[in-house]
Amino acid sequence: MSVESPRPASTPEPGETPPGAAAESVHHDPVADSDLDPRSPVPAPPGPLGVLGNGLRGALIGMAELVPGVSGGTVALVTGVYPRLLDSGAHVVDGMRSAALGPERRARTAAAFRHVDWWLLLPLAVGMLAMVFTMAGVMKGFVEGSPEIARGLFLGMVAASIAVPLGMARATPGGRNWVLGLIFAGGAALALVLSGLPSGSISDPSYLLVFVAAAVAICALVLPGVSGSYLLLAMGLYAPTLGAVDDRNFAYLGVFALGALLGISLFVKVLDRLLEDFRKPTLIAMAGLMLGSLRALWPWQTEEADVLAPGSDWPMVLAAAAVGVVVVVIVLAVERVFADKAATTDPDPRVTALEDRE
Repeated sequence: MSVESPRPASTPEPGETPPGAAAESVHHDPVADSDLDPRSPVPAPPGPLGVLGNGLRGALIGMAELVPGVSGGTVALVTGVYPRLLDSGAHVVDGMRSAALGPERRARTAAAFRHVDWWLLLPLAVGMLAMVFTMAGVMKGFVEGSPEIARGLFLGMVAASIAVPLGMARATPGGRNWVLGLIFAGGAALALVLSGLPSGSISDPSYLLVFVAAAVAICALVLPGVSGSYLLLAMGLYAPTLGAVDDRNFAYLGVFALGALLGISLFVKVLDRLLEDFRKPTLIAMAGLMLGSLRALWPWQTEEADVLAPGSDWPMVLAAAAVGVVVVVIVLAVERVFADKAATTDPDPRVTALEDRE
């Protein structure tokens, strides 16, 4: 797998103050005047293994989006592509905005799309779509046929993944502990309430409901701790949506895609700005959301999401949870190895840009 490349000089890492800049937040703007310079650094293409790795990451995210209680954003965090995914999404949104509004539309739109990490987005999208269309029926059968074991596996994975945003927050300076504690508790409480919503199924949903539900549920793709599939389950659209995927109901899927496009366009910029201006509190809130979402993954519960005591199958469920933890630990270890390797071999794009200008 490839790892996250350093951000371009015009887009500093969230929470990082560029050399010579003031201490206040500096918004990256993909259509700023500096980005119109064709010599400004852009995401570099990875090798064949990097492209394959991004496709596999997309497959994992797609599988997560099929499972109620598991967030695709959580998987993006664990696999190390979350910052790049969010940043590229913001560039796409700004590119579309520039195409419709503002001066110098053609030049600024081209500049925005030039800074999108297409080598990440396209393989990721292919992997996600391939997994969704090939595994929708299988995953639905696994979750419905062995619900306790499935939830135990995912419980272990999400619980272990909470260490990711907490580690990122710990490496970010600033913040008062009592404020961060309140934010963490608030995120956990919100996810706890959402995950306790009773679920049902609507046999013949209207296209308007599908459109609105998709716009809401897709936000979970970029928000760790909130499961898009669980939101669909709570709105009664989980089974109809998986059925539409399995049956290739393109009218339903087209309406769903339009709603998802609207939702992601509105939400990705908000979250990207939050990570730039309030990086540490946002990461703490994500960790809280992930903790609260464990309520939805408690293995023993009724169809109305009422929590039950552990059943006689608890040894198998516990083993499944342990497997989930091990899977996440292995993924994190592999990502760390590749990140360390990339740090020693990849040049800093800021230095490269300066050398090119000289």
